[in-house]
Amino acid sequence: MSVLHAGSHRLPLSRPRIMGVVNVTSDSFSDGGQLHDTQAAITHALKLSEQGADILDVGGESTRPGATAVPVDEEIRRVVPVIEALAREGCLVSVDTRKPGVMRAALAAGATMVNDVAALQASDAMEAVAASGAAVCLMHMQGDPQSMQQSPRYADVVDEVKQFLRARVQVCEAAGIARERLVIDPGFGFGKTLQHNLALLKHLGGLAELGVPILAGLSRKSMLGSLTGRAVDEREFAGVAAHLMAVAQGARLVRVHNVMAMRDALAIWNAVEEYKDGT
Repeated sequence: MSVLHAGSHRLPLSRPRIMGVVNVTSDSFSDGGQLHDTQAAITHALKLSEQGADILDVGGESTRPGATAVPVDEEIRRVVPVIEALAREGCLVSVDTRKPGVMRAALAAGATMVNDVAALQASDAMEAVAASGAAVCLMHMQGDPQSMQQSPRYADVVDEVKQFLRARVQVCEAAGIARERLVIDPGFGFGKTLQHNLALLKHLGGLAELGVPILAGLSRKSMLGSLTGRAVDEREFAGVAAHLMAVAQGARLVRVHNVMAMRDALAIWNAVEEYKDGT
């Protein structure tokens, strides 16, 4: 049985786990500004935990297509008080950032996981995480948030994403980050067209060959809107369906905004998976 090591936390992955999104930002694509106040973010995060979130992913900079970068000091100001409060409550807290300075501040504040859309490629990011004992999610992104959706191109998106993640896992292990601390994310919507996203979802199981737990983050994303015609705040049913497809392909973690809906869907999934005839 795979177990994710995140600081002092041990999260068994014998069944799919939920990462709840906590955006302490003013411009996130789906909930920008709603949790810009520190106390509002803390209250919301604790509610997500009560609803069944196993990990709380706190971010202070939007990485939506075209997003503007946030200065390090401002990002730290946004996320550190929230992380400190959640860590005091015993929550497994992840920081969603690509900046080494923010990683260090968040880890010092009690975060035990780093969720990096740049897969620790920034200068000093590997060093910021390696000695901490924290878990890390390595995500694939073509380009950067400012330009990634302008003209994404791949010869074979599934193979290219797999090879990138394989290389990043190897670099992390060489730097002293044990495999038990690693998670990989194909980066749905990060430098991918709708067809690229569909190919990755259909063949997500191929990433399991890397021997590292897979995280899928499809919540409220534009691919769901393209397929359903729904606005951002009307994509929960589509998101649950997409995440269940990811779980069927081997994903062990799903990153969602609506924890309660995902928890209920996984309750059905787990009951069927664990059912034994004749009992």
